[in-house]
Amino acid sequence: MKRIPLNDDTMALARRLIWFEPPSEALADPARFMAYAFARATHEEMTILRSYLDETDFLEALDAAPPGIIDPRSWAYWNLRLGRYPAPPMPMRRLG
Repeated sequence: MKRIPLNDDTMALARRLIWFEPPSEALADPARFMAYAFARATHEEMTILRSYLDETDFLEALDAAPPGIIDPRSWAYWNLRLGRYPAPPMPMRRLG
């Protein structure tokens, strides 16, 4: 997956989506950042991300999404939107 550049648009997105850490830190892990975007971004915000990432990047981000960030409804929506139906199982935490 490509890196998401650090610029005014992406910093504003990072501040809103991952408000609890600095934008540079939030954007350092694109798959994790995209997991938050899949769960919380507006249509307009996803349009901004699409100017930096292509469909392959979106699929890779879904495949690498950390567990516990994307809700089931968003998981189903984004998998369907990216051509995967039925959606694969959601990421799960593994203990021990």
